[in-house]
Amino acid sequence: MNLPKLPIGRGIEALEAWMEDQFGPIFDFIRIIIGSLVDFIHMALNSGPSLLMIALLTVLTWFLGKWKLASFALIGLLLIDNLGYWDNAMETLSIVLSASLLSIVIGVPLGILCARSGLIQGIVTPVLDFMQTMPAFVYLLPAVSFFSLGVVPGVIASIIFAVPPTIRLTNLGIRQVPGELVEAADAFGSTPNQKLFKLQLPIALPTMMAGINQTIMLSLSMVVISSMIGAQGLGADVYRAVTQTKTGTGFEAGISIVVLAILLDRMTQKMVNKNKRQR
Repeated sequence: MNLPKLPIGRGIEALEAWMEDQFGPIFDFIRIIIGSLVDFIHMALNSGPSLLMIALLTVLTWFLGKWKLASFALIGLLLIDNLGYWDNAMETLSIVLSASLLSIVIGVPLGILCARSGLIQGIVTPVLDFMQTMPAFVYLLPAVSFFSLGVVPGVIASIIFAVPPTIRLTNLGIRQVPGELVEAADAFGSTPNQKLFKLQLPIALPTMMAGINQTIMLSLSMVVISSMIGAQGLGADVYRAVTQTKTGTGFEAGISIVVLAILLDRMTQKMVNKNKRQR
């Protein structure tokens, strides 16, 4: 028995065309905001000579992780500069930081709402499952349709791909706050906001930071994929090396991405450990 094919593809394309017609000005506004954010971070990272920025980043990592992490930061960043990928690395870092920052701004409030309402959690969880299992390349198509080519659709695709861990672990961290402490806060007459900001969020912060760490890593993993739609940086170097079969160039750009990934991962982990010690 041959059943007719469900018109899912045509429906998605019709929805896409309708959204372009109805929300075009909103998409233009979002493109301007995200583009300005990326440009601002990129300008800040390139505000001085590369050696000066390396020194500042090394000092920052020393405060977080003492001499081991600072030594790796110094050697790794000097290697990136020596290979000639400093400007592209800073462009990549600006894209990753922009996507991560926006993911946190979106993910933390959604995670709090999920922790407060089982109904919202029941609605959001299947959406997160869909977002995490859909191939990342698929996100590039609507991003290009709504935001054209360039860095902005790359950031949007990165946000969609990377935001679920922040939502999930914010929700989990708040729900794991001991019930006795919540009951004690209620007994002392705490308002919901006081309970959230003075009790639940401080206790849940290590778990939330683990989600933010995953979000940053996932954003960085989208760098090469985003280069296919015009996002520049190290991902574009890797993509060009693949298309031109230049193994050495691809390896050099890949090493630069690895250095950034390790630095971002260790820095966020040190922030989590430092918070635990303070608690």
